[in-house]
Amino acid sequence: MRSWTFETSDGVALHYVEQGMGTPLLLLHGWSQTSEQFSRQLDALSEEYRVIAYDQRGHGDSDRPDHGYRIHRLAADLRELLLGLDLEDVAILGHSMGCSVIWAYLDLYSPDRLSCLILVDEPPCLTLNDAWDEEIRAATGALFKPDGAMALCNALERDEDGSVSNRLMAAMLTPQCPDDIRTWMMACNRRMQRRHAAELMRDHAHLDWRDVIARIRLPTLVIGAYASLAPATCMPWVASQIPESRLEMFGADEGGSHFMFVENPERFNAVVLDFLRNRDRAAKD
Repeated sequence: MRSWTFETSDGVALHYVEQGMGTPLLLLHGWSQTSEQFSRQLDALSEEYRVIAYDQRGHGDSDRPDHGYRIHRLAADLRELLLGLDLEDVAILGHSMGCSVIWAYLDLYSPDRLSCLILVDEPPCLTLNDAWDEEIRAATGALFKPDGAMALCNALERDEDGSVSNRLMAAMLTPQCPDDIRTWMMACNRRMQRRHAAELMRDHAHLDWRDVIARIRLPTLVIGAYASLAPATCMPWVASQIPESRLEMFGADEGGSHFMFVENPERFNAVVLDFLRNRDRAAKD
């Protein structure tokens, strides 16, 4: 595995790791997470693909500027990385907020340089509109009421001892998750400065991606989990909007949390590889 940095147009150094050769597969982590959390994917996926995972601004080992904590700026960072590394025909995997960054990229740049998508456990909209009926609520998988989203952000900003962050991370894992993994995941989450995490969540929580999702025409794998804090109804809805997409749901007894790729990497890696191999075969036919 090789470790590098890439500098964005506004002078932010993004840390990334790279392993393997061949078709590029880019791994995009979620809100207040790190590329390190894909460590259980690198060896398996890099046997067949050139796997690249980077820390988004303010996360992990990347720079922590005092600006740019908005989803569309993160999408611009992604665009600059693809261009700077001259990556073409990229398979891109987004987890949680990483999906939102992908959706913002598609909104801004269309699918340029992307060949297929892997969307992992992200509701199309995080904040509830009280005017929605039950069908829309199930589709969006909204996690927060409007006042609840703001209360969480304010609590995160004041979270000096990490207790709020730790409780939030605990809700993203199954009760069966080993203690050492749980502790490591919480530490990864807290590497982002809490004021930056709160600022990014204020933007992230109030975006609605349903119109973007409905226009996706790339080969797509959608992955959800029945024991995730994201309602199990939202990922089937995402898959239903994308023609010929593939849906995989992880059960509670399969480590089916929001972080199923950490709790059950064997099945997760197998599902991803099967999708990519089938995509490669279809492209050759």
